[in-house]
Amino acid sequence: MMECRSATEKEVMMKKMIGMAVLVPVLLVWGCGSKPEAPKAPAKTNEAQKTVPSNPGGPGKAIELIGDAKKGAVVFRTNCMMCHNAEGKGGIANPGSTDGTVPPLNPIDPTLYSKDYKEFAQNIDLFIEHGSTPAGKSPVFKMTAFGELRVLTPQQIADVIAYVIALNKK
Repeated sequence: MMECRSATEKEVMMKKMIGMAVLVPVLLVWGCGSKPEAPKAPAKTNEAQKTVPSNPGGPGKAIELIGDAKKGAVVFRTNCMMCHNAEGKGGIANPGSTDGTVPPLNPIDPTLYSKDYKEFAQNIDLFIEHGSTPAGKSPVFKMTAFGELRVLTPQQIADVIAYVIALNKK
């Protein structure tokens, strides 16, 4: 045992030893007294996990507006075609992303599609509003947050949403 030089040091050492004497048995009983839990299997689901933007945020004002697909086509050509290609067909290389390309919008990712117009519109809106960074080490292209940065107005976003939905009529 370590030699203490003063009464205060002896007091401190004594308190530490008493604390350890109490703590060790409590930890042993607590740790050894419980049965180990069996690992839980992940929940099984038939639904594919919904694709969501990497950037946080909720829907914007655009989902409350009525979009015009023809006007949306014009906005799309000016702001979206350079990455998503003509009519959203995709195929644009995105080095550094996991799959190596910018996602196509025609056809759109099946987890974004919905027969319910409002749900489909909201799924698209989240990406346009807040942007997204694709999975991968260092993707060259990242989706711009057109709504947050006010690059597009809510009406223009609603028009683009209507256009993308029109491209995906099933």
